[in-house]
Amino acid sequence: MCGIVGVFDCKTGTESLRPRILNMSKKIRHRGPDWSGIYSDDNIVIAHERLAIVDPQSGRQPLYTKDKTLVLAVNGEIYNHREIRKSLPGYEFLTQSDCEVILALYQEKGIDFLEDLNGIFAFALYDKKDGSYFIARDHIGIIPFYMGWDEWGNFYVASELKALEGVCNNIKEFLPGHYLHSKDGGYELKRWYKRDWERYENVKDNVSDIAVLRKALEDAVHRQLMSDVPYGVLLSGGLDSSIIAAVTKKFAAKRVESGDTQAAWYPQLHSFAVGLKGSPDLAAAQKAAEHIGTVHHEIHFTIQEGLDAIRDVIYHLETYDVTTIRASTPMYLMARIIKSMGIKMVLSGEGSDELFGGYLYFHKAPNPEAFHEETVRKLGKLHLYDCLRANKSLAAWGIEGRVPFLDKEFMDVAMRLNPADKMAKDGKMEKWILRKAFEDYLPESIAWRQKEQFSDGVGYSWIDTLKTVATLKVTDEQLANARYRFPINPPMSKEEYHYRSVFSEHFPSDAAAACVPSVPSVACSTPEALAWDKSFQNLNDPSGRAVASVHNMAYEEK
Repeated sequence: MCGIVGVFDCKTGTESLRPRILNMSKKIRHRGPDWSGIYSDDNIVIAHERLAIVDPQSGRQPLYTKDKTLVLAVNGEIYNHREIRKSLPGYEFLTQSDCEVILALYQEKGIDFLEDLNGIFAFALYDKKDGSYFIARDHIGIIPFYMGWDEWGNFYVASELKALEGVCNNIKEFLPGHYLHSKDGGYELKRWYKRDWERYENVKDNVSDIAVLRKALEDAVHRQLMSDVPYGVLLSGGLDSSIIAAVTKKFAAKRVESGDTQAAWYPQLHSFAVGLKGSPDLAAAQKAAEHIGTVHHEIHFTIQEGLDAIRDVIYHLETYDVTTIRASTPMYLMARIIKSMGIKMVLSGEGSDELFGGYLYFHKAPNPEAFHEETVRKLGKLHLYDCLRANKSLAAWGIEGRVPFLDKEFMDVAMRLNPADKMAKDGKMEKWILRKAFEDYLPESIAWRQKEQFSDGVGYSWIDTLKTVATLKVTDEQLANARYRFPINPPMSKEEYHYRSVFSEHFPSDAAAACVPSVPSVACSTPEALAWDKSFQNLNDPSGRAVASVHNMAYEEK
């Protein structure tokens, strides 16, 4: 996980912009504390803050072709880089960096190579031969990315909002699955990531194969274990993180870069769980860890420690979304402990609930079509919520997060399952098909544990206290007049008002505020899904407990 900042289309020359870019890049150095690099000429300036995971010795950035005509800065990991290298024997690679294949592919194919990449990325590539640039973001937005313009019309990109705040008058998110090529003229983003499974008609008659699903996730985890530094797994004790931890353990003894022929450099797999003492997650995580065989670390935090961290969490997460802040705070505190142990990369279970309809409100889906359409909507919004949380909570302490459920190839398998087979019905609980595929990896009590949202599972009193604190800090009158203080996305609850107030101190511009979503939700639903049940209509609570009748049900049949 790294950080990049770049400026293009320089209207005022780059001599004065180089020190500005260096200062902007320093604001995101937490993302890449291992090395700083910069390239500048008369047209552009690109700075890079590196977190060294693959090829720490020679993979510093920006990267160049041998003739120095192409310049590349990347935040990300290309998991299939070894296969790509083999397919391009004529290219002279200068490093072992996984990201260098982007230069080789561009030289071979021009800009038509993004589908060749299996990975997570946001990158800026500059072609000195014609002065053009090519900028792109990964398929689902696992890596954060923003763009903006200053008062002179200079065009900027950056890994985090904080680098652009105070510099750019106009700031926007660089959308996932999109690219920008300067030769096209203007700044219109073009979508490169498109899938047949986005339409229900293309999947409604499919046959679901549990064995294919299992193999696809095992392959995704295996791909994502490439690392030249110590790594671990996040283990909440829920289904998703437990599956990822168990599959990781299966492959962790061997070094994947050697084709699994050599012993791993760091053979002991460490797992990490966070929660208040006595929380549901901690007990479940301990049981899962004992079964899987990880070196397990149980990290406790107090409510006061969480409250004290809120301001920093909002600064690093760059959001005022209630669900994200609730869940990010324990994760942020845990990440610091992980960093202190020398772990630089962790695998996590984000994305499963969106793929398989795991949130409890999915029980109310009226039919397979509505169910599938909601999963597609949820995946399209991950970059605003869980991907943002997982990336920035960890990057705040220089840790890279990897999310195998959102592997590009695995997503195609999961989203082409028959939606009817994903639904909780006929005595089957949510995510039955995923549970069935991996039940032999896990204790029965974990494989068939009901969904707990992360912010709930770390301890219910955490959320209850956040609500109470907000009630004490924000008056009824302030909330009633919120639209005057915050005309962009006026807060809909006292808790959101409190977070928004802190956010506006860190990021005072309207442009920054507009980069954050603010929509009604029940238990993490999209607004569209509120129509599924009349009881949802007057609710606005992202906690899983909001769907009380579902949360209390027990599903025993398997």
